[in-house]
Amino acid sequence: MLLGFKTELKLNNKQRTELKKHCGVARHAWNWGLRLTKQILDHNKANPDSQIKFPTSIDLHKWLVALVKPEYPWYYECSKSAPQEALRALKTAWDRCFKKTAGVPRFKKKGQHDNFTLEGAVKILGTNKIQVPKIGILKTYEQLPQVKPKSVSISRQADRWFISFRFDVEQQQSIFNSVVGVDLGVKTLATFSTGEVVLGAKSYNKFEAKLSRMQWLNRQKIKGSANWKKANLQIARLHRKIANIRKDTLHKLTTFLAKNHGTVVIEDLNVSGMLANHKLAKAIADMSFFEFRRQLTYKCELYGSKLIVADRWFPSSRTCSNCGITKETLSLSQRVFDCSHCNFSLDRDLNAAINLSRVVS
Repeated sequence: MLLGFKTELKLNNKQRTELKKHCGVARHAWNWGLRLTKQILDHNKANPDSQIKFPTSIDLHKWLVALVKPEYPWYYECSKSAPQEALRALKTAWDRCFKKTAGVPRFKKKGQHDNFTLEGAVKILGTNKIQVPKIGILKTYEQLPQVKPKSVSISRQADRWFISFRFDVEQQQSIFNSVVGVDLGVKTLATFSTGEVVLGAKSYNKFEAKLSRMQWLNRQKIKGSANWKKANLQIARLHRKIANIRKDTLHKLTTFLAKNHGTVVIEDLNVSGMLANHKLAKAIADMSFFEFRRQLTYKCELYGSKLIVADRWFPSSRTCSNCGITKETLSLSQRVFDCSHCNFSLDRDLNAAINLSRVVS
């Protein structure tokens, strides 16, 4: 299976400038291609009798070479794969939009989500050096896996640069036969059917006041000034810290579940629908339920364990884990499950986790 690897780069000022140039070229190619494809779609909508065929990524790159590169010679200062991969990503974004699995692609703005992809002569040299086209040899802070990546993606978060690539790894065989049910919640991140409880990091809730204060102070500064740029960098650093704390908690939790259990059972949560509840949306987003399922999916495959996703309408919270009677309703405020049929009482989340663990049987 394919596994992704991402690590921070150790750069000098010259290399930072080169990376910024590549980000600018990729962003310009994306925006140019998006503007052109939108014009084609508008033309086809207005003229149903004389429609223009929607271009492929190869067509867009040919037009870019013929029309854009002669007008902007700074394209030749960067690797040719940076704009080419940007147009390929644009075509993928339009395909997802046409299939209604994503929204309409948006224009990219300088300084926001800066990234680009390079392919070609990519080599890993030694333990912490990697050679990429045009830019040359880049150093990393940690050891690199000794593989042969075909392409690499370089991105920026605040003032730090990261490189990522994918490589093949062998799937492991799990030595455990145990089954565990996992119930996700807002008060506690996860409750296991074994009785263990994992508290969420709640990193956004912890730094919300500080972030709000920094953003308010930034609004008082002149846009584009040196102090405004410094404030934006501080805000970006805090956002990165919040995200890293959340990811660290989720990685530790999902790795523990996949490594130490033969079968893991979770619910098929409607996360987008849950976020429509404005009273709980902030707390739900802070827990990151979708990221939990994404990580658990590939880690169970990697470590040889089995992941079972219970049906979305399975009444795990309303069913008594002792006698099996299902209640008609159960409000969110009722944190303890009380069964009037068998006089059984148990924590609501633990009761749901036990019911989930029995889905496999």
